[in-house]
Amino acid sequence: MKNTNALGDFLRARRQRVRPEDVGINPRGLRRVPGLRREEVAMLAGISSDYYLRLEQGRDRNPSVQVLEALARVLRLDADATAHLLGLGHTRPNRSPRPVAEKVPVGILHLLGELQMPAFVQGKYLDVLAANVMAGALSPNLVAGVNRLRAAFLDAREQRLYRDWPQATAAVVAQLRAATGADTDDPRLAALVGELSLKSEYFSQLWARHDVRRREETVSRLHHPDVGDLDLYREKLAVTGTDDQLLVIYHAEPGSPSARSLGLLGSLAATATATDRRTDARGATSSPEAGPGPGPGLEPGPGTGPSDDQTAPRA
Repeated sequence: MKNTNALGDFLRARRQRVRPEDVGINPRGLRRVPGLRREEVAMLAGISSDYYLRLEQGRDRNPSVQVLEALARVLRLDADATAHLLGLGHTRPNRSPRPVAEKVPVGILHLLGELQMPAFVQGKYLDVLAANVMAGALSPNLVAGVNRLRAAFLDAREQRLYRDWPQATAAVVAQLRAATGADTDDPRLAALVGELSLKSEYFSQLWARHDVRRREETVSRLHHPDVGDLDLYREKLAVTGTDDQLLVIYHAEPGSPSARSLGLLGSLAATATATDRRTDARGATSSPEAGPGPGPGLEPGPGTGPSDDQTAPRA
């Protein structure tokens, strides 16, 4: 999937979602397509129909800020979508390819092991780069090497985990749009979007909507098979000195039923970890050549990012 006209695709998708009556136009006669016509958008934005057509067709890719802001008003875009439109309308300098493996700072790895709540580090395209034991106990997909977007649409276990799966996944796709901005030709993003578009009709529909949403405070409504319903706050903190890595932490309101359930999940995870370590210790005793196990509080696995043969993006 190679997208060479991100600006035109965005304008077309959002134009089709604005009803004529929403902008003071009385629709008359047969309208073959939903939403506004091109000439209507041009008239309301104060530009010529030919110029707007060139924008949608990708024949003019550097409109002025004034034109883009006028289009944003006509298309009834919110602040996030307007910022996205402004980014699409301005050419960015070519950048060197991203490294295949993203390294998580050592200090953040130590912090993950100390946190007593589910926490993990994700990259720009929703790769889990490192995670603590509590994260793995919350979801089998919150372990290093898993792509969260792929899991959300293709893994039935992840779909059962979310009590509001359709809304949660729609928000993730909109956040990915915001995170990638005009960088729609990135090979890793293109590969992931292409794969999910073929395997998930719902993802294809969401991606075609061109919704954009920045990070915001949110509550994840989950149902865990061992501890029941959980309403958890999800915080996303930027990891300084990295290329868009985020430290994601789940926590519950103190004293709430979710806090008690999260505490129970922690006890179950600690018991399972202690059992695994005793098993590993017995194996190490019988096999002197065995190496050391994973560090305290961290899930076994790559720990610093996806393997070289993974093509995966980052919510």
